[in-house]
Amino acid sequence: MTRKYSLYQIDSFTKEKFAGNPAGVITNADGLTDYEMQKIARELNNSETAFIFSSDSNEYDVHVRFFSPTKEVPICGHATIAAHYARAVENNFGTTTVYHKTGAGILPVNIIKENDDYKIVMTQGKIEFGSIIDGTNKEKLLDALNIKHNDLLENYEIQIVSTGHSKVMIGIKSIETLNALQPNYDALSKLSKDIECNGYYVFTVDAENKDILVHGRMFAPAIGINEDPVTGNANGPLGAYLVHHKLVRHDNSIFKFKAKQGKAIKRPGIIEVEVKIENKEPVEVKISGSAVIAFKSELTIED
Repeated sequence: MTRKYSLYQIDSFTKEKFAGNPAGVITNADGLTDYEMQKIARELNNSETAFIFSSDSNEYDVHVRFFSPTKEVPICGHATIAAHYARAVENNFGTTTVYHKTGAGILPVNIIKENDDYKIVMTQGKIEFGSIIDGTNKEKLLDALNIKHNDLLENYEIQIVSTGHSKVMIGIKSIETLNALQPNYDALSKLSKDIECNGYYVFTVDAENKDILVHGRMFAPAIGINEDPVTGNANGPLGAYLVHHKLVRHDNSIFKFKAKQGKAIKRPGIIEVEVKIENKEPVEVKISGSAVIAFKSELTIED
């Protein structure tokens, strides 16, 4: 028996092919085993590949699973954008809201049709503020990133934050330092085991630029991603972090910003973040972006 699957490679957070963050997408994944999905993700070798399964419940429209080249992860921002962009194009959707089941829960995705194209808005999972990285672990982290204490932004705690898939937030002063970073990936991987967090988001804030507030780089070598070009599950939690620590001004209702990521590895992209605020605390995070199909193919598996 031959099984046939629709396979896409989609660049998220950009409208330019071969920029932004690439994700594999299989839009008709029913019948694939965990073993097969992991092999496909390894073969495509993107930071994540999304597999869209039919729903067996009234609570959600589709079930989406995400695999890095080495393991399954609960949710992924750019692969969510990619998965729902591919599905919207395939089905010629108008503006609509769909619900997808993920490892971070059942969440809404807004598909906005504009100019015969789509913008995808992803509501992220529960906001959770984890450990502050201090003491010995902080020293190990700075050593692994090859940065010094005086490179760090003052009053910006190094902290683990999650909206479904946790990242360490590391604020630094200089975009030059950011672009020159050459981390020790082995040391970061070892530290990930100690702090139970796989991703490190190093960012700098440009309060003067009205268009782009944040420039960042994200490293997750422990799950096979030395550097991720444009990361939804880093910039979303960062929005919550900035509000929680009172590092930005807002109207106590909504805080919005744009972040640019990927320049250092020549895959630039822009992500939009929106944080809903109640009683001066972040309560919900949405990220949004555009996407473009780099290529579409058919994967056949012989049984």
